[in-house]
Amino acid sequence: MRIDIVTLFPELCDGFLSTSILGRARAKNLFEAHCHQIRDYTKNKQRQTDDYPYGGGCGMVLYAQPIADCLRAVADQCAQQGRAKPHVVFLTAAGQPYNEETARRLSSYESLALVCGHYEGIDQRVIDTFGDEEISIGDYVLTGGELASLVVADSVLRLQPGVLAEEKGYQDESYWDGLLEYPQFTRPEVWEGQPIPPVLLTGDHNKIDAWRGRQSRKRTRQRRPDLYDQWCATHPITQIPRWKRTERAQLIKADAQLDAAAKLFAEGCRTVCRDVCTEAGLAEYTPEVMRQCLEEERKAGWAFYLHTTSDTPDGMVGVCHKTGEIGHLFVTQSARGSGIGTKLLDFARKKLAEHARPWLAVLDVNTAAIGLYRRMGYLPDGVRNMYQPGVNVAFCKPCKELVMRYQPQDQG
Repeated sequence: MRIDIVTLFPELCDGFLSTSILGRARAKNLFEAHCHQIRDYTKNKQRQTDDYPYGGGCGMVLYAQPIADCLRAVADQCAQQGRAKPHVVFLTAAGQPYNEETARRLSSYESLALVCGHYEGIDQRVIDTFGDEEISIGDYVLTGGELASLVVADSVLRLQPGVLAEEKGYQDESYWDGLLEYPQFTRPEVWEGQPIPPVLLTGDHNKIDAWRGRQSRKRTRQRRPDLYDQWCATHPITQIPRWKRTERAQLIKADAQLDAAAKLFAEGCRTVCRDVCTEAGLAEYTPEVMRQCLEEERKAGWAFYLHTTSDTPDGMVGVCHKTGEIGHLFVTQSARGSGIGTKLLDFARKKLAEHARPWLAVLDVNTAAIGLYRRMGYLPDGVRNMYQPGVNVAFCKPCKELVMRYQPQDQG
């Protein structure tokens, strides 16, 4: 790949591209880079590159002519090398937001030219004439486009073959698969009283990969809900985890089963509601109260199933054959992340075979559950309840109870 940077400060850009990982890759000719001084293409004695904006206003605007002539020269150089015409990107505050997907797309070009804006901007006519696209690296303003061009250059060039030691070096990182990267740890094993997560010491790569996946999803859900929503929409769960021989999901009949389910129910409610309910409200979620709720709902037509692993209760789910509702899907804290929730949701839907589009309700603060439901084919279908502090005494923050309805894949 050849990359050209059109700038007023070529030394700044060239120094960056000659340092560290990119510098070593450049020395090995894994990519070709050129930084061009815009002033070299001016036609005035002062080598002036800018002037006042038409219509008035603060600042100065870069001339079209020197940038155009520089880009023509770059195109000629590429042609002499037998390369394709460069894909021209202007780094501007008004450009499209930059992300990893764009970096991957740009990395596929044989030749890429990055034009750095400066002062108040660039004469729009040269952008319209030569630009293939405009890119912004964020919703903030810099004094010039050099830093932005280097951000783009770094993110593109690191994807070129051989620049990184191995492909996995960038495939595991933030944004590659649409998620933020999991937390990283190194020696010492305990630092200032803080140990690393024990799973990282097991040597069990399946468990480590599973932990990293959970951490990545959790971090994205908490820090970048916009990315997490996109990821859920593009990563449906198409393969349900296999049930282990020690796993069972049995219809709750005996008192001991009902007691275990009530305990799960109480724990689940306290976990989900801890950020939106008052202490008094959370105190109401006791196994005794939850058992009464389950008994009343059974009389209303609900059936509840208790999930056990090696005869230890660790999950539950309920279905209502009258209405097609799935509810009370809870997994114990110690069993979360093991796929039980996915299995039980699939199990419950199949129990409601007479309902083509079963549905469920979930608090909008329960983003982990919403993510699972979306990936399992459940889409938003309205709001069932709204809770407001003062109106609903148990709540200290407003929240909504959303309805999500199953959408069979063949119905689009």
